[in-house]
Amino acid sequence: MQTTTRIIIAGAGIGGLTAALALLQRGFDVTVFEQAPELKELGAGIQIAANGSRVLIELGLEDKLKPIICEAASKEVRLWNTGQSWKLFDLGADSIKRFGAPYWMVHRGDLHRVLLEAVQALKPDAVVTGAQVDGFTQSDGIVTVQLADGRSFTGNALIGADGVHSKLRSQMFRSPQARFTGLMAWRGLAPMDKLSPELQRPVGTNWIGPGGHVITYPIRGDSLLNFVGLVENVTWTRESWTEAGTKEECKADFEGWNPLIHEVIDVMSTPFRWALVSRDPLPVWTEGNVTLLGDACHPTLPFLAQGAIMAIEDGLIVARCLEEQPDDINAALKAYEALRTERTAAIVRGSEANLHRFHNQALAETQTAVEYVEREWEPDKVRKRYDWLFEYDATHVPIPA
Repeated sequence: MQTTTRIIIAGAGIGGLTAALALLQRGFDVTVFEQAPELKELGAGIQIAANGSRVLIELGLEDKLKPIICEAASKEVRLWNTGQSWKLFDLGADSIKRFGAPYWMVHRGDLHRVLLEAVQALKPDAVVTGAQVDGFTQSDGIVTVQLADGRSFTGNALIGADGVHSKLRSQMFRSPQARFTGLMAWRGLAPMDKLSPELQRPVGTNWIGPGGHVITYPIRGDSLLNFVGLVENVTWTRESWTEAGTKEECKADFEGWNPLIHEVIDVMSTPFRWALVSRDPLPVWTEGNVTLLGDACHPTLPFLAQGAIMAIEDGLIVARCLEEQPDDINAALKAYEALRTERTAAIVRGSEANLHRFHNQALAETQTAVEYVEREWEPDKVRKRYDWLFEYDATHVPIPA
């Protein structure tokens, strides 16, 4: 299908590029405005469960992603001090068998690059950098966006994929109140060949403790171990992902933790830290021919590893809805919103619930910790907690006509 309908997207992150690719493949004309002067490799590892990987496969990206993703065999829970472990769930072939798609672990920058190249292969000038969308007006089915440098552009629809601090959200609705969780996150990357064999296993690990937890998993073809460490810290309130710290500071925050944790910190790259902030998801995120996507409308804490996947799901479903009703864009965007609000709000709530589960004081003593883990990570509870996430199929969710 080829159409003269022009879609403008604010933000060239993972969600914005997924939407752009899905729309271009459906014959829409798409322009993505990105405020950054150039698109650099940002962030570290992200986990792409079956509900996300099936979308990326549907978009034709599997061959490009295979050299850079890792398919871990399983995920496990380990105690912060003794290192005692429990299997959380199988991945690898089991994910494909049970959910019809693989569970991938990938560097955010690698996934972003593959998405960008796929978009540019269909429309070389689709992404415009150094172009911050400051606001919009709309009338008679035409949306006009204003850029910070004074330029303006028109289209038939505008998708705000401009992140947790979305300017478009602020114009359309009252932005949800930010609540500091009292947690600070460290992230870094460790060369796998400098780690002991126990840390080189193809597993994702949740180390849980009384005042923090650590998540590790392999990325970039098993050459790097991704490290995210979360600790209770009421003094650090900056939400930026690019604030560098020191290994000494990071190690001090995990004093008394298992030596394997300190081994990773010792060899990893410069650690970065940021404050974790909680926000309520928006109950409504469409106004006329303008809608929101990803963190702009349902920012989430990272405790279900679903933040990026929600944006990927959003990107495909908004494109499918517009394909279904290209002549009634408002109806298409309302259908997209209706399909997504309940699921994304449930993920936001589930992520907050995991925050308290990972940091329970019962983990302070070994005996109570063992009892707590065996109760909270009992197999039936784990399936109830995760299966509904992985089973979701954004490629076949019925789209209202």
